Amino acid sequence: MTTETTARSTRSAAQRRSGTARRTGRAGYWWYLAPLGVGFLAVVALPFVMNVYFSLTSWRGGIAPATFIGLDNYARLLGDEEFWRSLYNSVYMIVAIVVVPTVLGVLIAAALFDYIGKQFGGRTAAFLRATYYLPQIVPIAVAGFIWAWVLDSQSGLFTLVLQQLGIQDPPDWLGDPAIALYSVMLVLIWLQIGYPVVIFMAALQRVDPELYEAAELDGAGWFRRFRAITIPQIRPEVFVVVLTATVASLKVFAPILILTGGGPEGSTVVPSYYAYRNFFELSRVGYGATIATVMSLVIFLAATVLLILQRRSDRQENR
Repeated sequence: MTTETTARSTRSAAQRRSGTARRTGRAGYWWYLAPLGVGFLAVVALPFVMNVYFSLTSWRGGIAPATFIGLDNYARLLGDEEFWRSLYNSVYMIVAIVVVPTVLGVLIAAALFDYIGKQFGGRTAAFLRATYYLPQIVPIAVAGFIWAWVLDSQSGLFTLVLQQLGIQDPPDWLGDPAIALYSVMLVLIWLQIGYPVVIFMAALQRVDPELYEAAELDGAGWFRRFRAITIPQIRPEVFVVVLTATVASLKVFAPILILTGGGPEGSTVVPSYYAYRNFFELSRVGYGATIATVMSLVIFLAATVLLILQRRSDRQENR
């Protein structure tokens, strides 16, 4: 009995020590997350809460007093035609930053990897990949001023080329409300195209080359290999590009500021620029915070929907 009692006491002590060690270990893990939590609170949570509070006030900024007005700014936003126009223009931004670059990026990456790389060597493909990515590393201010010159209605590159071709009255690329938005879209496509090309070419590096070789031996042409091998293999990367590019398109700001300033006649205004105008030009800080809050919710909703679609797609593939 004494031996059994001693054994039980030993097991109980060991279990207590083990439980204490587990609790201590779990508590220690939280310290690794503490910097992330502090950063999240300081960079994301606190500014967002302050922005929501400002959206409930009428405040002109600076030392002017802020007057609490509840949901009046949100009610006003619902009837603001310029805000709805800016939100409608965001659809064009999605086309220019998400749809067109993603489609072209898949085609270009597949051509560089499956054709150019085989026919002309990996160095040629790498050089072309870097060339496509070059607009991504050019400062947006520099790129904006370059394109402002290219699209200038008097002495811009496009205007001079059209005049040499016999068109004496070229369009005003950035000054005509009917085409200014499409000119901005052209610039955004040029800026964005390198991002999906690099991502998709990196994804293709993990694809087994024997798949392409076997398909080629079976007589499959380039387009057939593209549809049957390339697209399914890089689907996760396509979701990543679409997600990140969608978020970027909903908060695009600098190109609009540099190229058109939201004009002409508000034809190129987007929500981020509209919020900027209310914050700094019109001194309507509360209303600008309202626009920013609504767009934050729109971006969060769009990202959530895309993540849900990605998970559903992954589940269907794993079945």
